[in-house]
Amino acid sequence: MKVKQMDIISERSLPKTVQSRRVRFWRRARKLARLDRLLLMSIGLFVFVLALQFLKQGTAVYGQQMIQWFSITNATSTLGFGWLLAYVFLSGSPVAAVAISFFASGTLTDLQTFTMITGSRLGASMVVLLVGFVYYLRGYRQKSSIAIGILALLTTAAIYVPALIPGYWMLTSGILSPWQVSASQPLDSWLDGLITPIIDTLGLWLPGWAFLVGGVGALLFSFSLFDRALPEIDPSQNTSLITQRLIYNPLAMFCFGALLTSITLSVSVSLSLLVPLSVKGLIRPKHIVPYIMGANITTFIDTLVAALVVGGTTAFTIVLVEVVSVTLLSLFVLLFCYRPFEKVLLCTQELILQSRKTLLLFLGVMLLIPLVLLMV
Repeated sequence: MKVKQMDIISERSLPKTVQSRRVRFWRRARKLARLDRLLLMSIGLFVFVLALQFLKQGTAVYGQQMIQWFSITNATSTLGFGWLLAYVFLSGSPVAAVAISFFASGTLTDLQTFTMITGSRLGASMVVLLVGFVYYLRGYRQKSSIAIGILALLTTAAIYVPALIPGYWMLTSGILSPWQVSASQPLDSWLDGLITPIIDTLGLWLPGWAFLVGGVGALLFSFSLFDRALPEIDPSQNTSLITQRLIYNPLAMFCFGALLTSITLSVSVSLSLLVPLSVKGLIRPKHIVPYIMGANITTFIDTLVAALVVGGTTAFTIVLVEVVSVTLLSLFVLLFCYRPFEKVLLCTQELILQSRKTLLLFLGVMLLIPLVLLMV
């Protein structure tokens, strides 16, 4: 306390000219930081759109061969395919973008694209379990570090799998067709004029498979640029947001998860933040189920943009069907049967964490299910 007081006194004792210089210096530093983030966001957006065009170009050449090689013949196999790819990328957004590119190139049908996007969401929560395992290895020998990842996988599956039914009905009935959105002509012209020459020039030198590999790499790079451009969120320094009213109100936690994911543009990031919060005892697993439900909805923001840019109105409708079906089911659970839903998830989580055998069995099942679906 004495040291802090002395620092304050010494700061006040500085000449006004020195103080004003320091103020101007920090203002300039903050402005430069904002400009750097804006530049990174702009570059990331350009790389993102370029990556989508790369994927579209590559899938037009080798997409059908890839589908035949993996023996993907129906909507069930595309569900497993998207699930497994999300495990590989440790993220669902790149896989959803690949699914949109497959659809744009005519490789997948609308229903197969829908289920592949669903699979990408089911596998995206695996990164939360990986983060929890890293915390466990670092010395946080608590079940809570792994429990968050398990709960994220269970909650996502409990919502997304049943949501396939209303999603299938909305997709086949065309009920959302009047809500189609299309990019404006100036946007199309600007993007085409900037990116088409790049694609045409590289197409003279690169084979089709290089567009696929380069598209995936550019997509991952664009997401890393987005992460660096966004302000860092340190859960240990933002505990004021986690108020008692917020934690114990499922609807508030639902909105908080949706809001944070819409800011970070990544459900992997927003859900991974729960691990240190849980390890430090700032939040309990039973309070984060609605948070996960909300995060699993706004994570489609970047996928909607990708669908609009690459696949057009039909691709946008496919993603919109996914968003609406998951949102309606989440709200129904949240408003009418949340407590039983939460109890089943928490009991299942405790059963999995009983021993190492049950945990390994759960991980084996989560790996086996998409493999079986892929071979159906």
